[in-house]
Amino acid sequence: MDFQAEVNCGLHLVIQTSSLPEKNKVEFRLNKETSSFPGRLLQHDLERNYSSRQGDHINLVSSSMPSFPILQRSSEEKILYSDRLTLERQKLTVCPIIDGEEHLRLLNFQHNFITRIQNISNLQRLIFLDLYDNQIEEISGLSTLRSLRVLLLGKNRIKKISNLENLKSLDVLDLHGNQITKIENVNHLCDLRVLNLARNLLSHVDNLNGLDSLTELNLRHNQITFVRDVDNLPCLQRLFLSFNNISTFESVCCLADSTSLSDITFDGNPIAQESWYKHTILQNMMQLRQLDMKRITEEERRMASVVAKKEEEKKRESHKQSLLKEKKRLIINNVARKWDLQQNRITNIATNQERKDSDSQDNSQNDGGTMSAFPEETGSLDSGLTSALQGLSVTDTHLVEVDGDTLSLYGSGALECLDRNWSVQTAGMVTTVSFTFIEFDEIVQVLPKLKIKFPNSLHLKFKETNLVMLQQFNALAQLRRVDQLTVDPQGNPVVNFTLWKYYVLFRLSHFSMQKINGTEVTQNDMIMAERLFGILAHVASSELPQYRLISILGDARKKQFRYLLETKGKKPGIVNEENNDSKRLVGENTNRATLNYTTRDFYNEKLEEIKEKKKFCKTYIEDLVKEATEINMKNEALQKLWPQMFIELVRDAVIEIRNKNSYMKICLQQITDQK
Repeated sequence: MDFQAEVNCGLHLVIQTSSLPEKNKVEFRLNKETSSFPGRLLQHDLERNYSSRQGDHINLVSSSMPSFPILQRSSEEKILYSDRLTLERQKLTVCPIIDGEEHLRLLNFQHNFITRIQNISNLQRLIFLDLYDNQIEEISGLSTLRSLRVLLLGKNRIKKISNLENLKSLDVLDLHGNQITKIENVNHLCDLRVLNLARNLLSHVDNLNGLDSLTELNLRHNQITFVRDVDNLPCLQRLFLSFNNISTFESVCCLADSTSLSDITFDGNPIAQESWYKHTILQNMMQLRQLDMKRITEEERRMASVVAKKEEEKKRESHKQSLLKEKKRLIINNVARKWDLQQNRITNIATNQERKDSDSQDNSQNDGGTMSAFPEETGSLDSGLTSALQGLSVTDTHLVEVDGDTLSLYGSGALECLDRNWSVQTAGMVTTVSFTFIEFDEIVQVLPKLKIKFPNSLHLKFKETNLVMLQQFNALAQLRRVDQLTVDPQGNPVVNFTLWKYYVLFRLSHFSMQKINGTEVTQNDMIMAERLFGILAHVASSELPQYRLISILGDARKKQFRYLLETKGKKPGIVNEENNDSKRLVGENTNRATLNYTTRDFYNEKLEEIKEKKKFCKTYIEDLVKEATEINMKNEALQKLWPQMFIELVRDAVIEIRNKNSYMKICLQQITDQK
């Protein structure tokens, strides 16, 4: 039976069968144009199809093993194409047995259906093996091909690089279009110049040590996110990383250490979309001649250098800001730790004091003594608290920060900043002052300085300041102006009081506050505040003695208050309505002024002063009583002695003037002696 058909690429296939079993033959005739092996091996485009067409006339004879046909060529064909054999597009599923062809140097199996490399171990002179576009799943059957220089296995189903141990002379290895996930088992290929791993499943690049002759590495169309070990390739000139997942220069920073790399591509990666991409690459890889297949000009290098310098300055500034931010965080942590230690100590002292009070309650009542709720801090701390406090330096336990229009103070030591010589510009910019981890009583002492140093401050913030009672808000009345007040619930129990906002509005009504804790103040809020606390202020001012009330008011208010007192006795018709309005306004402010706040330290100072005065008065009265007692005793003694003394005085006088002339002489003599 004869059958003829035309196949692709001018292939003329003739199949002849004979009734004689021993002469059963299958003859393939390949009529193709002859093309020599390309002089220069692939550089970066090994993904293209290689086609070495020859005019071979090949006989594949079935062997005793039906699965492996035997290839036979005529003597003329062997002479004409002695060193090469092309079997592309033959629909082969296995490699045929090739006998008597040990001299072959080029073998082409392109575009078949071969699943396994076999039956070529006898071709030990083979230099070029092309198995492109087959269905091979594993690299095998090559251990005897020690002379192999070019191995093309692109577009197969290979999942792992393996079994290349004996191919130490390999010059070109093409594995593009496979399913390889990892670069491995290639470190011994010291003569390899070209490695193509494009269109695989690689996620990273490493394990390239030992490829000392590699000049071209193609890694296009993978899933690569970072690159390593490339700087250890001393001869690498061309690296193609197009269409991967590289997004930062840090993931490929090892490329900057390569001294031989001259051509690289990143197009198709996220990094190529960044504004800093080109100048960063050029600045860090000065040896490059081409980027993304485009030649680099000197102008581009110059611009990259300028931009890189600016970026470096930004980076240094960013790094500086990061350091300052971290330093700020550490200092605030130290301040918070110190604050917690202080609060724990105060709590412990208060607890111990309550126990002492309960134990000595009867004795206290009998003695009539008064115990201070805040005793002097002379008690010793336990060892744990002491060591913790000693571990914190003074400079690390407070922080002063000016950020735009906000002055932030952390820790009690920060209050000392108000003594600095602030520039007029900086002080004028500050409109918000934030206090954190500072006792409110300590803040009260510096409010006059705050009013002078930062005259435009309108917004006060308090966090962890121990605001515990409404009375403390009275201290804010001494400021020049407050438009907003923010009291953080953290560390300020006073906000748990339902009416605290109304009290603030009432006591600081002369500021006409706009917001409290971010909430707008309405007219209804002001009316409610007046209703709730107006009577309280009136009672406080009416019960206060006049001299005490005058001492509370400022100089200007004192004059207004005296004026009110003077107008009380005048007839109603004498005072006009304008004065009546002034009287009402000043009286209202005066009522509020009686609601003041005395800090614990000031109270202790006054208490000590009162004690000193009491002691002085007591001593003075005792001295007066003692002196009066002595005078009285002397008077009583005089009363007892006076009758007898009077008699003796009269008697002596009578005796002296009994002789008038003698008495006169004696008197004259005494006068003369005195002169």
